[in-house]
Amino acid sequence: MKVAVVLSGCGVFDGAEIHESVLTMLALVKAGAEPEFLAPNIPQAHVVNHLTGLVAEGESRNVLVESARIARGKIKDIALANANDYAAVFFPGGFGAAKNLSDFANKGAHCQIQADVLRFAKAIADAGKPACYICIAPAMMPHIYGSGVAVTIGTDEDTATAVTAMGGQHINCPVKEFVVDKERKVVSTPAYMLAENIVEAATGIEAAVKATLALI
Repeated sequence: MKVAVVLSGCGVFDGAEIHESVLTMLALVKAGAEPEFLAPNIPQAHVVNHLTGLVAEGESRNVLVESARIARGKIKDIALANANDYAAVFFPGGFGAAKNLSDFANKGAHCQIQADVLRFAKAIADAGKPACYICIAPAMMPHIYGSGVAVTIGTDEDTATAVTAMGGQHINCPVKEFVVDKERKVVSTPAYMLAENIVEAATGIEAAVKATLALI
């Protein structure tokens, strides 16, 4: 059972959240799925020095190349991926989901999703295949699934307001739980939007992964 895991770089402040990415992969493999990594072959929105938390002025990195660090080199340009090859898709969080996969971090409710990511995500949705969005990644769901999609990013009021403005039906959710839109076969969980440690993140992610695979 091959599933796609879409990454957005490497590092919480400018790419994919590494803990969430690895926890997602571990939960998938433990459940008997075969994850294949995808990422867009585009420049990052910017580079952040993760030691200082400051933008590294003058530096540039590529989302696909950086994502390959997490994937141990086994990764594909999402522009070349075919939704028919996968049983489901998983989107770990990290600011890369809101800076590289979309521009939600800058534009909020007026955001757009990167073209190759949108094409692939909508192909999964249109085919009725399950999807799982983690942490801040669920902010993309209204643009993919349309008005009324049930979604959670935890309990953050500002983010929830933006998601609602885009047409999402935001549902507050504890870190160890998840929200399922059964009609659209899409699952979301807060992870590090709320998690205070890796165990809390792992509990919610593993539960969300299991719930998503059960929809296949």
